[in-house]
Amino acid sequence: ASGTVGASPVTHVTILCTVDSHRDGGRITGLIGRGLVLQNNAGDDLSIDFGANGDFGFAAPVASGAGYAVSVKAQPQFVHQTCTVTDGTGQVVSGPVRTVNVHCVLAAPSAQPARFAYVSGQGDNSLTAFHIDATTGALAPLPEPPTVTGRTPMGVSLHPNDRFVYVANNSDATVSAYVVQPNGMLVPARTPTVATGAGPIFLGIDPRGRFAYAVNGSSDTVSAYRIDATTGELTSVGTTATDKTPFDLIVDPTGRFVYVAHSSGSVSTHLIDPTTGTLSTRITTQVGGRPNAVTMHPTGRFVYVANTSSNDVSIYAADALTGALTPVSTTPAGQGPTYIAVDPTGRFAYVANTGGEVSAYAVDADTGQLTEVTPRATAGQLPSSLAIDPTGRFVYVTNLVSNTVSTYTLNTTTGALTPNASAPTVATGRSPQGIVLSRR
Repeated sequence: ASGTVGASPVTHVTILCTVDSHRDGGRITGLIGRGLVLQNNAGDDLSIDFGANGDFGFAAPVASGAGYAVSVKAQPQFVHQTCTVTDGTGQVVSGPVRTVNVHCVLAAPSAQPARFAYVSGQGDNSLTAFHIDATTGALAPLPEPPTVTGRTPMGVSLHPNDRFVYVANNSDATVSAYVVQPNGMLVPARTPTVATGAGPIFLGIDPRGRFAYAVNGSSDTVSAYRIDATTGELTSVGTTATDKTPFDLIVDPTGRFVYVAHSSGSVSTHLIDPTTGTLSTRITTQVGGRPNAVTMHPTGRFVYVANTSSNDVSIYAADALTGALTPVSTTPAGQGPTYIAVDPTGRFAYVANTGGEVSAYAVDADTGQLTEVTPRATAGQLPSSLAIDPTGRFVYVTNLVSNTVSTYTLNTTTGALTPNASAPTVATGRSPQGIVLSRR
């Protein structure tokens, strides 16, 4: 304040004092699941994105001189991890705190809950259940006989809570719903089947477990369902037209979009209504020769499409607001790529090639581009699909003609695959098509 002193004392000058405040944070390492929530001073909840290792910061500032106390409010879901905080308490001095460390590790195998794998056999209308060894990744069939499905079961999906399994029955035009028992065996849901369009092939479930989708290859549609969170039962909420010959679909990690691959040569983007689960706003993107599989990076930034007749993988950047796809590049694959998946960390991608190989790729975190890791792993006859263990340590490939699942150990440094030392292959039902793994 400034001015000239007159005949009377100056009394109207105001001095305002403020306390410096800073937004505190630190660094996360080892996270491969989703659902981690951090707190500062028993408040200011911070939800961490899927596998979001790196720097983090709380929204609410803390005043200089005040204390901070960072803690874990909720541990990661779907993958059995424990996250701990070090250097998480202290006093804010003259700047933001950036020295808090949050490190996440997998639980010891003995402490992990039992985990299971389910494989559909389209040749004998079966769904075979396996126990997954937490240490070696080896599959062992459960002692009970395989579950009887509808005719020609193909795609298999597991609810995010691991309590319900769904199977697309291609010849019956239905989806079967099952409840997972503590021992891994399946019993039919109270409403065991619901109708689909003609020729359902693969299924997708939104990450919050509210809605399910079936791609119908013979009627050029996607069927949408609401999931009962208690019973797992499906209730139809409508059918949406797609391009010609849809074959596969994926729900993006945010639960906002469904991407459908069509063998006729395109991928369509559909917006999910967050209240009803119905689909709208179809955007069509032309892709390579006979796209038979589509998947997405865990961050939701990139879409990958396996093109069976052109023997390559198309890579796209996904618009976070509209879901629209922008081409990034195309990468060679093996002969007849038929399925693609990205590992939980987003660092590696794998393609099942019908020629009998599995291609591995390193993923560029900034651009989404793929660099092949050689040599390719040998699979059985006519690989048809694959699944990556949620811990990022094992890969499983179904072999349609060999009637087996090939199991591989994943090198977490390079992404290379080697046959599992304990059980490189395991017998399945006839003509295995879909495979799904429990998450915890």
